[in-house]
Amino acid sequence: MPVEVRVPSVLRALVAGARMVEGRGATVSQLIDDLERRYPGMRGRLLSASGELYQFVNIYINDEDIRFLRQLETPVAEGDVISILPALAGGQP
Repeated sequence: MPVEVRVPSVLRALVAGARMVEGRGATVSQLIDDLERRYPGMRGRLLSASGELYQFVNIYINDEDIRFLRQLETPVAEGDVISILPALAGGQP
């Protein structure tokens, strides 16, 4: 069951510059496993060594933040759109 995964610019080097890739998995955790198999290094940019989603990384399924759903165990269905949004900081005060 493929889903569309929108890749932010800071992660595009891992996916040969693609803005969107296809992913598979029944949950967000399985989807990340699938992305890691095809794009090595992806998991390390999203999850800590203990397997927790980094605090500065937000993942949305169809515009819903997984932190308010079932987090990494949030179900993923065919046709869903997954957006990965790392927090950005900087700029002038």
